[in-house]
Amino acid sequence: MQDRNSLIWLDGQWLPASEAKVSVLTHTLHYGYGCFEGIRAYETASGPALFRLPEHLRRLEDSARILAIDMPFDRATLTAACREVVARNGLNSAYVRPLVFLGDEKLGVDPAGAKTHVIVAAWPWGAYLGGEALQAGIRVRVSSYARHHPNVQMCRAKAISAYANSILSVREARRDGYDEAILLDTEGYVAEGSSENLFIVRDGELLEPETTSALDGITRRTVVTLAREAGLSVRAKRLTRDEVYCADEVFFTGTAAEITPVVEVDARRIGDGQPGPTTRRLQQAYFAAVRGEDAQHGDWLTPAT
Repeated sequence: MQDRNSLIWLDGQWLPASEAKVSVLTHTLHYGYGCFEGIRAYETASGPALFRLPEHLRRLEDSARILAIDMPFDRATLTAACREVVARNGLNSAYVRPLVFLGDEKLGVDPAGAKTHVIVAAWPWGAYLGGEALQAGIRVRVSSYARHHPNVQMCRAKAISAYANSILSVREARRDGYDEAILLDTEGYVAEGSSENLFIVRDGELLEPETTSALDGITRRTVVTLAREAGLSVRAKRLTRDEVYCADEVFFTGTAAEITPVVEVDARRIGDGQPGPTTRRLQQAYFAAVRGEDAQHGDWLTPAT
């Protein structure tokens, strides 16, 4: 993030990061109105490739539609920008960030009259919660903050403003010595992590929260597919926090977090306190897919140009 010579795509132009500037009066800076995506590119034997790029860009379009923001660029243009940002910056693996925001033509809560802008940036990013987290697992607490009700903040949009809720929860968790947070919905059922979806394993069955308060994660969808291919039963249900405490295994999924085991929740050991066999099996399948080692899912990868 400190490389001011990296190239950023801004409204169709390639600019050095030091020149890709916006006004301090931009509407999104003041009100948080915008949306974004996080996409990983992985190193493969054929060069860097972006994982499930079409699905991410579809979700970006969906987020803009939910927020009633008109997208100024079509998917083909954004696809090219996401591929090129990896190649132009000479990255073998990367985190790619398309972001849609409103300009400084208008302030005030109603954004009518503010122009829509789009950036695409990329940077190297290792394991989101640290490399040791993928191997040893993390400690998590249930947050005192609830995930938004769907009629407070429409939760299927990856909206910038929604992440204030995530920031509050993860800062609370880390202040108290934990690595991450689990948020409940407004009815007290498990929703998701601060920026991850959650799964538990109980008696050989993979369970996920049945909730409208969580983002429809693309890594979550990937795990469901891989689990079913491995012969695992996958089911969504309303999960309570005590069901999480009593799970045999717990793990987070997300583009940034990938598949991260959870070994402790609220000072209660999960299973034997080590990442479990189902989590490990799904980790192996996931990393084989993203690195191009699984021919069955080669269509999930888009080469960088």
